Amino acid sequence: MADSTDSFEAHIPITHDDLTAVDALSAETRLSRQVIKQAMNKGAVWLGRAKHTQRIRRASKTLKAGDALHLYYNPAVLAMQTDSAQLIADEGKYSIWYKPSGMLSQGSKWGDHCTVGRWAEQHSQPQRPAFVVHRLDRAASGLVLIAHAKKVAAALSKLFQDRQIEKHYAAIVQGHFPASPEVKTFNSDIDDRPAITHVHAVSYNSERDCTLLDVIIETGRKHQIRKHLSRSGFPIIGDRLYNPAEHHDEDLQLCAVSLSFACPLTGLSRLYELDTNLSPTLQQMSSR
Repeated sequence: MADSTDSFEAHIPITHDDLTAVDALSAETRLSRQVIKQAMNKGAVWLGRAKHTQRIRRASKTLKAGDALHLYYNPAVLAMQTDSAQLIADEGKYSIWYKPSGMLSQGSKWGDHCTVGRWAEQHSQPQRPAFVVHRLDRAASGLVLIAHAKKVAAALSKLFQDRQIEKHYAAIVQGHFPASPEVKTFNSDIDDRPAITHVHAVSYNSERDCTLLDVIIETGRKHQIRKHLSRSGFPIIGDRLYNPAEHHDEDLQLCAVSLSFACPLTGLSRLYELDTNLSPTLQQMSSR
């Protein structure tokens, strides 16, 4: 039985009890059992039972009549690899991780093995469920908040919705961004929705003609920081979407470097900051 090199979906109704997931999939697809097990482990197989559908990863999972198996097989997705996430702090009910550039915040029906949530789920000690509370662009890096219970995820998400979590980003932009004691605010709409970004110049590198910025956002629109800075004439270095004229030798120089909030479980103030060796610096730019 040959392995498939093409993407496809398989939707398999289960008509009798006691069939295992790997047996059902191997009988209905061209894939070997080994490939099926790998696809399951990477999040490409879903089980529909009654009104619920969720990923399943255990090949020996016993099925019931009336179930439905769904395989979303994409060799390119399953072959993806990323750098490792790093644990910054573990508070038990939630944890803070460093997401490297290239790692996803959440997966798709085709898989989730390259997501910070799956990484946290596999590498937490002890192992716990992981719920990503907020997202970073795939190309961006930095701090991500992971909840380990649904109620905690809801409480932390509400803090974001109520703008009670302050996030600072470090961004390196092309050009000499004007230094000023006053914060520069961008408030042009993004996708017809209000968006507010506050920017302050930290330092300038004349050799590379680039500026390190401290950025705070009040809203969380898709690509908000990247769009606002590009529109202002200071695109972020490494931005392949909004700085297409640049030769891109670097990753996107945008990193979430701090998170501060009142813990919804204890009421205590929390501040998490990224080590400087993981955040963008002008010294790094000078050495390239």
